[in-house]
Amino acid sequence: MESTTIKYAKKKRIALVAHDNKKKDLLEWAEYNKGNLSRHKIYATGTTGKLLEEKLDIYVHKLLSGPLGGDQQIGAKIAEGEIDILIFFWDPLEPQPHDPDVKALLRIAVVWNIPVANTRTSADFLFSSALMDDEYERKVPTFNIYKNREV
Repeated sequence: MESTTIKYAKKKRIALVAHDNKKKDLLEWAEYNKGNLSRHKIYATGTTGKLLEEKLDIYVHKLLSGPLGGDQQIGAKIAEGEIDILIFFWDPLEPQPHDPDVKALLRIAVVWNIPVANTRTSADFLFSSALMDDEYERKVPTFNIYKNREV
């Protein structure tokens, strides 16, 4: 499949999402990484965004709550090239009423080859990377086969 590169700026656009049972973990992680997060543009689903703004005292672009479409909004932003990194603390042991949206969000992150962290440990490894504060060229498929197919 043909591919192209998309250049990441030094200032990344980071989406933060957490299920209810994982919000405390995400808030603790975000507080620990406040200095690093403040150098980037932050997006979050509704409730998580409000909690992050209160805890960190930084501006967060808040979308709808996950079950109301926030997960899908973040997925759309990933597909449109407006999100560079997804930090999504999801709860694999708790059934979610919007589980198809969660799977779709994780799928779209893989389709567009963006870094994803689903646990505090993976988020720590991602944020400790030297690439977080530098430009980076991400390779993505062009999807010309899909775009140019006859229907």
